[in-house]
Amino acid sequence: MQIKPTDLSRAAELLDELRNEVGKAVVGQQAAVGQILVALVASGHVLIEGVPGLGKTLLARSLAKAMSLSYARVQFTPDLMPSDITGHAVLESRGDNGTPIGALRVHRGPVFTNLLLADEINRAPAKTQSSLLEVMQEYQVTLEGQTLALPRPFMVLGTQNPIDTEGTYPLPEAQLDRFLFKIDIGYPPHDEETAIVKRTTEQQTGDQFPLEAITPKLDERTVLALQRMVAFIRVDDKVLDYAVRIVRSTRSWPGLASGSGPRGAIALVRAARATALMDNRDFVTPDDIKRHAQPALRHRVMLAPDAQLEGREVGELLAAALDSVEAPRL
Repeated sequence: MQIKPTDLSRAAELLDELRNEVGKAVVGQQAAVGQILVALVASGHVLIEGVPGLGKTLLARSLAKAMSLSYARVQFTPDLMPSDITGHAVLESRGDNGTPIGALRVHRGPVFTNLLLADEINRAPAKTQSSLLEVMQEYQVTLEGQTLALPRPFMVLGTQNPIDTEGTYPLPEAQLDRFLFKIDIGYPPHDEETAIVKRTTEQQTGDQFPLEAITPKLDERTVLALQRMVAFIRVDDKVLDYAVRIVRSTRSWPGLASGSGPRGAIALVRAARATALMDNRDFVTPDDIKRHAQPALRHRVMLAPDAQLEGREVGELLAAALDSVEAPRL
């Protein structure tokens, strides 16, 4: 399918408006906001990591309010059960609405929404975290043998504190691989921190989020149309090969105990397509691939023990591996 130039321009304009709405509540963090929008358009899920108080939850809440989609939040805790997320079935005791007594009635959990905020996802043990595997990969939930489809679009925004924070559990590798991006949020520069303090204290009571100025810009139908449009952005075979070569380089790079699997290359291409759409282009460039290598791969590789002892970081090793791969000329 050939994308019409007018449709391409309109899509880029809508996404720019969405970015501006989120920016009414979130000060700075331009890279994080852009990456979340890329993941949304690419039909992907996002894991946001940072120490408490850096605006991870505010970022998710702002995106939810900037779109007229259904939204649910789950606060992950050590005693949270899988059924608290996906739902459960109970025996009908009264036979209401023509249902026979003793029949199973399904109670749908908070995952039956468009935008799910899994807040502090690493506060829950692996059993509960893994309940999201089927949800994130297949957009469905199986309850008592019944397969229930989730509403579309569907996106999981997981937030977590660093693993060395007390009372947290590392996410299983299988679940990490389901996230399109892992976004690291660091401390803001001085001027942005001053603006944050001013915005959250001026004419605000308590710790209330400054969300009043945000108005919805996209609805369910528009988001689905944008996601379908992304699938028809052109990707040259040389660019595809570039993404695969980047991922393959991580599997033998010194300092990395394990590299990325094929989902890493898939994430790079999906993100690059979404980036092209946001930049008002119907084709992907090698720079689109390179731009998202860090957020798409940092949670799919693992540091070797000797690199950990030397104080090396995943981002540093990924950057070196990326520089070693020659980009194609188109």
